[in-house]
Amino acid sequence: MTYEETFDAALEHLVPQAHRMGVRAVEVAPGRVVCRVPLEGNGNHLGTIYAGVLFTVAEVLGGALCMPSFDLARFYPVVKSLRIDFRKPARSDVLAETSLPEDRIAEIAKTAEEHGKAEFTLHATLTDADGIVVAATEGVYQLRAHKGTGA
Repeated sequence: MTYEETFDAALEHLVPQAHRMGVRAVEVAPGRVVCRVPLEGNGNHLGTIYAGVLFTVAEVLGGALCMPSFDLARFYPVVKSLRIDFRKPARSDVLAETSLPEDRIAEIAKTAEEHGKAEFTLHATLTDADGIVVAATEGVYQLRAHKGTGA
């Protein structure tokens, strides 16, 4: 099973509302994630994607990025805050993407190993079908050790 398939299956059970919105992984790799959300079924009274849907597709990027980047048998991600700037109306499907450099991933893993948790920030860009940025986010996440893992 690919990381994309694993993420989509996990989302269906862990965040069923996001799955019902049609949030799906396009690319899930260590340090890089892209998810898509469709316009269809997620519109508002203006015929654009509802703001809460854009927030959701951006927020789930943190969990998706953790799947291939960290040992989820020992650690789990939590969102602490997410700030979103809406820039243009989204009148098509939207791609949300974020990334973290390899050295930053190593720092986060080391801090979580030593202290049982580590905080990190993700900047995401949400673009429409024409490549126009419709929103940008800054999310603060925390990688936490499962109880009893020794971290």
